[in-house]
Amino acid sequence: MKAISLEELNEIRDKHRKELALRMNEAHQIAVTHSEEAHRRTREVLVCGGTGCTSSGSRRIIERLKEEIRKRELESDVKVIMTGCFGLCALGPIMIVYPEGAFYSMVKEEEIPEIVEQHLLHGKVDTKYLYSETVKGNMVLPLQDTPFYKKQKRVALRNCGVINPETIEEYIGTGGYEALGKVLTTMSPEDVIEVITASGLRGRGGAGFPTGRKWQFAKDNDADQKYVCCNADEGDPGAFMDRSVLEGDPDVVLEAMAIAGYAIGATQGYIYVRAEYPIAVERLNIAIKQAREMGLLGKNLFNTGFDFDIELRLGAGAFVCGEETALMTSIEGHRGEPRPRPPFPAVNGLFEKPPILNNVDTWANVPQIIMNGAEWFSSFGTEKSKGTKVFALGGKIHNTGLVEVPMGTTLREIVEEIGGGIPGGKKFKAAQTGGPSGGCIPAEHLDVPIDYENLMAIGSMMGSGGLIVMDEETCMVDIAKFFLNFTVDESCGKCSPCRLGTKRLLEMLDKITSGNATMEDLDKLEELCYYIKDNALCALGQTAPNPVLSTLHYFRDEYIAHIVDKKCPAGVCKDLLVYKIDPDKCKGCTLCARTCPNDAVIGKVKEPHTIDPNKCVKCGACMEKCRFGAIYKE
Repeated sequence: MKAISLEELNEIRDKHRKELALRMNEAHQIAVTHSEEAHRRTREVLVCGGTGCTSSGSRRIIERLKEEIRKRELESDVKVIMTGCFGLCALGPIMIVYPEGAFYSMVKEEEIPEIVEQHLLHGKVDTKYLYSETVKGNMVLPLQDTPFYKKQKRVALRNCGVINPETIEEYIGTGGYEALGKVLTTMSPEDVIEVITASGLRGRGGAGFPTGRKWQFAKDNDADQKYVCCNADEGDPGAFMDRSVLEGDPDVVLEAMAIAGYAIGATQGYIYVRAEYPIAVERLNIAIKQAREMGLLGKNLFNTGFDFDIELRLGAGAFVCGEETALMTSIEGHRGEPRPRPPFPAVNGLFEKPPILNNVDTWANVPQIIMNGAEWFSSFGTEKSKGTKVFALGGKIHNTGLVEVPMGTTLREIVEEIGGGIPGGKKFKAAQTGGPSGGCIPAEHLDVPIDYENLMAIGSMMGSGGLIVMDEETCMVDIAKFFLNFTVDESCGKCSPCRLGTKRLLEMLDKITSGNATMEDLDKLEELCYYIKDNALCALGQTAPNPVLSTLHYFRDEYIAHIVDKKCPAGVCKDLLVYKIDPDKCKGCTLCARTCPNDAVIGKVKEPHTIDPNKCVKCGACMEKCRFGAIYKE
């Protein structure tokens, strides 16, 4: 393939930037360059094609849209575009119509004909189907003015929900591959590393190691072959940040890896992505193919003599392959198990050669840093944690989805303002960051600015960016058990502290939640946690006890209640629950008795009922059916 020149890249950019103007907040340009009639009828409909919305039926929405548009002969005036994730996953399927920026949420197939008729044909925005936060009287507010988006700053996610990820020209239209062109034609490898170092970019995969320093180590190694690797093996429960970037903007990772290849002297890159991300895998394959065809991957990039290519390696869903040595072992075609150190991966990591490894979120920042400068990136964030961080917000929260905020944003801002607070008026209890390797943040730390150092100081960690919110009805012992159960299942089994130690921890937690533990067991639990931390082979084993230790630190009273009082304060642990009926509220309607699968409810019509604890299986069916709020658990 003939190498593309900077001039040719700029021509593609200028052509497609005009096409992107409607959805890039440049609608005023359209009014100038088009006739009134054309502007009135030219519209773009962006439909989320991320995993969340796809599972909710967005592909069918797209097909129905195209069908209705054909019926009304609007093909020349309306363009339907599939994008990546918009972020507000709780409201999917999502579609946005430009130039109005009308945000349609929870779209149903049967609503499409009316939306097409009213909005796309007659130009009347159908407000009853819009996201309520974007409607104020007769006004349709820009999406950026809604509480969910107002405090966000999109760097890694800048193109997600904006471009078609399966069309490289749209990425170029937003300035894509300009950073690579700039690096190869105007900067030395030393210049590149200096910019990345000065920006303060740190690894977004969890450890927070300075990216520039990592690249410098690799550059200083005079090996005959080096590698650039991307960790897209996102395995934390509730985490989907990397997946969303790959689904919505795959080219940004390719461009960033090529930049890193030039900086350290590598010609080959590998993206390790889990096979359970079929949409991400498909779009990565499309992006790599298109980049090669355009001369942006392969030989002689931008006619500079620099060669760089990328291959995919699919993981089989092993959580341990998120650990760098296990990931590299898997890329080599072996069983994904961690390796002892030394030798360290930076010296002898992949095929016995030095690699650099960063995760998707880290790579997504690189082109922007090159184009805008180190000072720009370091101008937001905190003193030691620069830039932004992408979080997958989930759990007991109104606005579940993908958010990107400057480092230093408080947990309270994320939960209450961006997330919309806890459903049902419930109280915030804790938030888990860092997944199975992280810890719980209690309400007393809601106002702590989130960055690497602050999270470590309060017993948690950044991790890859999963953020699970818990309310007052969450049992913290049960949460610790949930994460530990995950770790036990995902342990590779190579070292006994992790293979056996985590199983013993889980057994102790089972003993506590069933009401059979003693205070001596609690001491043994804590002691074993520290033993595993000190002796496990890899970081995943060493951090496995963190959910237990953090809940012990902040919620020890709940552990004691389970052991001493034989009660679960949150009413979650079934073995410790007793269902009862309030005789003052019970009307004797018999609905609970008819619902009970084990005939545990006793009573006559129009008389207060009781529950036989010996027969009750604690399924909660009676409580769910009671219309008078007479049934409760304690």
